[in-house]
Amino acid sequence: MKIILLQNIPRVGQKYDIKDVANGYGRNFLVPKGLAKLATKRAIENVGVLKVKHDGEMKIKNNLLAKNLEDLNGVEVVMQEKANDKGHLFAGIHKEEILPPLKKQTHLEIGAEHIVLEHPIKEIGEHEINVKVEDKTATFKLIVEQKKAEK
Repeated sequence: MKIILLQNIPRVGQKYDIKDVANGYGRNFLVPKGLAKLATKRAIENVGVLKVKHDGEMKIKNNLLAKNLEDLNGVEVVMQEKANDKGHLFAGIHKEEILPPLKKQTHLEIGAEHIVLEHPIKEIGEHEINVKVEDKTATFKLIVEQKKAEK
């Protein structure tokens, strides 16, 4: 089944890509959830224009982010999470969970794909997090503190 992706989907493709997927996967998952639409002749003609526009916008956004990346060096972001007495978090911190407090503090629109994190953070303390946009990198400090118990 030929589909046009409406969002980036890991291990499938990028937004506006035309892909062949299994019939059941496309019909039962991607299309009903609004992640893709059927690749009809008219839709394929329209997607070319949309893809060029989207690629241009992403290039401008990445260039702007690369210029503002220097502002990120030395920033300290504090998060409070639940942890046991030994300092191990009950749930690991992933890239997507770092973005809201980082955006709140720096006002930069950084995507999860730009954060370099080999594995989720599972302990309280200070962690150096790298951000890479094209060929430029920056580092900020993520301080994970233990959340106080609610009574």
